[in-house]
Amino acid sequence: MIISVKFNKNLPIKFISFGLLAWYMVDESLVFGALVDWNLWGNFRKEVRSRECDVKLPTRNLILTIKGVRRCGKSFLSYLLAKNFSANETLFLNFEDPRLTNLSSDDILRVVEVYQRKVNPSLPRLIVLDEVQNVGGWENVARLFVDAKDVKVIATGSSSKLMSEEYATVLTGRHIDVEIFPLSFREILSWNSIGLSEVEVYKSMPKVLYLFEEYLNYGGFPEIVLSGDKGEKVDLLRNYFSDIIVKDIVRRFRVREIEKIENLARIYLTNISTLQSFNKLKGIIRLSLDSVERFSRYMETARLFLFLPKFSSSLAQQILAPKKVYCIDNGFFSALGFKVSENFGKLMENLVAIELFRRKNYWFKNLEIFYWRDYQQREVDFVVKEGNYVKQLIQVTYASGKDEVERREVESLKKASNELGCKNLMIITWTYEDIFLFDDKTIVFKPLWKWLLQKEL
Repeated sequence: MIISVKFNKNLPIKFISFGLLAWYMVDESLVFGALVDWNLWGNFRKEVRSRECDVKLPTRNLILTIKGVRRCGKSFLSYLLAKNFSANETLFLNFEDPRLTNLSSDDILRVVEVYQRKVNPSLPRLIVLDEVQNVGGWENVARLFVDAKDVKVIATGSSSKLMSEEYATVLTGRHIDVEIFPLSFREILSWNSIGLSEVEVYKSMPKVLYLFEEYLNYGGFPEIVLSGDKGEKVDLLRNYFSDIIVKDIVRRFRVREIEKIENLARIYLTNISTLQSFNKLKGIIRLSLDSVERFSRYMETARLFLFLPKFSSSLAQQILAPKKVYCIDNGFFSALGFKVSENFGKLMENLVAIELFRRKNYWFKNLEIFYWRDYQQREVDFVVKEGNYVKQLIQVTYASGKDEVERREVESLKKASNELGCKNLMIITWTYEDIFLFDDKTIVFKPLWKWLLQKEL
């Protein structure tokens, strides 16, 4: 069935509908109520705070897709970008609002018509399709607005849906992908009105260190950071974890072995910052190797966990070697009942991993991140590679003094330095700071909180 919808520009848009009934089932009053609640020209009055990721609207007719783990701040980044327009020139559709959850991609056109009749007779200059993973076929409508109507379009969603390969056919060459992470420590200080200059940081040192320990334990999800109640933080984090498992993994990928995938997630969470062998896990979970690999890939796609490969000149070795597992946010580890005081080293290393992945996605697109291990089981936590060169080697240790830094940490760093030809060596500590010459190697020791404040490597 062909339906022609005429906007006020008198340019008809034609599309295929599977049935006329769905078109007329849209409840206009409910839809407009949702628009009023989520739009800048309506009742939306939440404070929108700045983020450090350098995201701009495309200058050409391209769709901007913002993806990332659930609740990391994708929607609010869209509101920030909307500040470039007058309020009534923007249209936000939040598809997690129950009044909009049953809309089809075709219904988006009907919603725009409602906006034109009640808010602005012209087409919006910016349309935000928020949590668009709930709408099948959204890509066709988004491209229609971008190509035919010169409307800017932002699509946000959890990483489990907004993966390039899933909409590449429809949006080939027509989109720019951006991934964002939970708040960095730099952003947390900024949100607490603390400048990042050395003078400003030291003027507020007691508060800086307090915020750092909160960040180490409860992570960087925006609502968690803004909550002043620790019990509320824990409850929210548990809900987030459950939602990611259920909505972004189980439902999204139609997983039937729900208990087993939950057990696998708990094993990974218990063992953050450690090597994990899919082959060993299959016996523990009682799954096939293929299922363990597939479930792990789902978790990585949903950005619940990040997996770090071993550095090797052999691609086969990189693929076959055990991977180190990291969680997207330290708060999940604390909220799920693990003893933080006994796992400070794990939490520190996990925080470094998140920050390295964040820097790679925000500013250093060409970086690759690995761990290193030799046949004598000497290990370096992070190998940062750029192009054909190893840019930096990083160890992480819970040490407050030189005598607390284990000799094997230093020896592993020196061995990897010789093998990989890298002289930029760093050991991230709890509080110890210094620069030492070990044999012919210079190693920088830097406290974690201070390392987190820098953007460069």
